[in-house]
Amino acid sequence: MVKEKKNLFSSKTLDYFLCLTETMNYTKSAQKLGISQPALTQQIKKIEKTIGTPLFYTVGKKLHLTEAGQTMIRLTHGVYDLLSDANDEIQQITKSNEGTISIGFLSSIEDKVFIDFISHYYLLYPGIKVALAMLSREEIWEQLENNEIDLAIMYLPDDRIKNWKIYEKREIVTEELLFLHQNEQLKNKPAVSLKETTDHRWTMYPNHYYITDILKNEFSSQLLDSPAVAGYFSTPQQLHRFSGSTGSYTALPKSYVEANPLQKGHFAVPFDPQIHYQLAFVYRKDKELIPRMKNFLDDFDAYLKEQNYAERLKR
Repeated sequence: MVKEKKNLFSSKTLDYFLCLTETMNYTKSAQKLGISQPALTQQIKKIEKTIGTPLFYTVGKKLHLTEAGQTMIRLTHGVYDLLSDANDEIQQITKSNEGTISIGFLSSIEDKVFIDFISHYYLLYPGIKVALAMLSREEIWEQLENNEIDLAIMYLPDDRIKNWKIYEKREIVTEELLFLHQNEQLKNKPAVSLKETTDHRWTMYPNHYYITDILKNEFSSQLLDSPAVAGYFSTPQQLHRFSGSTGSYTALPKSYVEANPLQKGHFAVPFDPQIHYQLAFVYRKDKELIPRMKNFLDDFDAYLKEQNYAERLKR
């Protein structure tokens, strides 16, 4: 393969060929290129020798393209178009104010602060298009591994990550899981233990969702059986609504509770002991080398420095 590449003509030779196809005159082309006519003739013969067929023929004093020459000019223009497109795409990648940022967003996360920030960011950088997709944990990791998304917004730690070598994380906030109930006997308690919740039906995220896995681990570590479940739902809004309508218990992130008013008769309190986890950006390490990605992450940090995450939830 290396030998074949060495035998191919250079881009300069292709420039000579294209110039000759424009003038169809060796003398004019040589003058335009600033070389001698014999040198131009030699370059054209070099191409013809490489491809094994003439590119031009003469009728009287007029120069014409052969069928191979017509194919050559079409493909040469195609190569230059491809190089131009590659240059445009690379320029987009390397510019901080143009291009697309694709984000995988864990569907169980409250999205208010992020939608507000993306709207704010668009006003600053209208050349940046942000594509936000609500995904499950499986979908997020699959798309991160396949480089189909630039950033993931998700909960950590996550035991599904077996190899952190190619990934980086930026912590957004420490999240707390709150217990939501309508039990009059528990309403005055500042915190509720898991043991006090097992005799009542729950509404939960589906199996393998992050918060469900956390709760199952907590029940197991405290030697408690998991409670009966009235229903499984994939978004905090759905859990909140169903729990409120049925009187079942549920657990939701503190960020969701702070951003959304509780239904009448609903109480939200911490667990005892408290259950904490991290909300973070996760991305491939090379993504931070792309200016628009670094700019986006840095601007988000600055956005939270102006007003922190909890305060923005309540706006």
